[in-house]
Amino acid sequence: MSCEVIFEIEKKEQELKKIEKVMASADFWSKDQEEISRITQKRALLSENVEKWNRFFKETEDIKLLLQLAKEESDGSALEELANDLARLEEEVNALKFRAIMSGPDDNKNAIVSINAGAGGTEAQDWVEMLLRMYLKWCDSKGYKVRIIDLQAGEEAGIKSVTFTVTGPYAYGYLKAENGIHRMVRISPFDATGRRHTSFAAVTVLPEVDESIEIKIDEKDIRIDTFRASGPGGQHVNKTSSAVRITHIPTGIVVQCQNEKSQHRNREMAMKVLKARLYELEKQKLEQKKQELHQSQKEIAWGSQIRSYIFNPYRLVKDHRTNVEVGDLQKVMDGDIDVFINSYLEQQGG
Repeated sequence: MSCEVIFEIEKKEQELKKIEKVMASADFWSKDQEEISRITQKRALLSENVEKWNRFFKETEDIKLLLQLAKEESDGSALEELANDLARLEEEVNALKFRAIMSGPDDNKNAIVSINAGAGGTEAQDWVEMLLRMYLKWCDSKGYKVRIIDLQAGEEAGIKSVTFTVTGPYAYGYLKAENGIHRMVRISPFDATGRRHTSFAAVTVLPEVDESIEIKIDEKDIRIDTFRASGPGGQHVNKTSSAVRITHIPTGIVVQCQNEKSQHRNREMAMKVLKARLYELEKQKLEQKKQELHQSQKEIAWGSQIRSYIFNPYRLVKDHRTNVEVGDLQKVMDGDIDVFINSYLEQQGG
């Protein structure tokens, strides 16, 4: 184990002690239910990491002792079994190391993901739908819960834009690697001449703001519009103006939600997204980094992509930041994107 990893584990042990002290206080269970849930979830994650580290340390010591005995007795079968145990342990330790270096202030938070069609017309909108499917499958494989809060369908096919939340441990920490422009090259099924098209979609990933972080929004700074939702929902959606659009006048940020059944819930979800956007904006100012996590995308087009998905004339997915390439395109589109995420995070040091 590197000193950096050990240091991070020690930090987590200290955090765990602080949280357990808070939970032991007399008034803890009288707190807001969301606050209790947030704290207990954080405790569970920290406890899991600390317990794994202690188990790995003990297993390593046991294997060292058994290895010495097997060598002394020239026990080939035992040596082979210990080699398998070591390989397994190394894999588990690497996974723990990966979690340890993912120690950014927002990495353990839930994520808010938006996908928007760029250059490419109907083809680009179909590309957004394909990316949405890819991410939904990836989330399912991780056991993450997904809620689509806004979806704008394309005129002919596909999706113009979609926003969804991803709930689960380190959802933002992993998905931040997907922030950027995604490019697709294929023979378009919408082109009768069978020409090859290049399409683009922008993926924006934000951390969901903790309820404990106060984001003040002055009522006079926002405009709230209601309208009839255009997506699925039956008669209720068609007869009432349940969809909500919120415009933050000072920044020009516009968010909307239409997938909840009631106007109240749509407003609540839209405010959650707006707070995440404002939190991100403020964080960028404090860090003095322009558009650090979701770059200002003046044009969702050629030259700014982070990853290319080539369907024709050959099949290949290439990440332009890490140069990682995968030839099994279908596997990637079915949600197997860990190799890209892990490589990027390792390159960034978490």
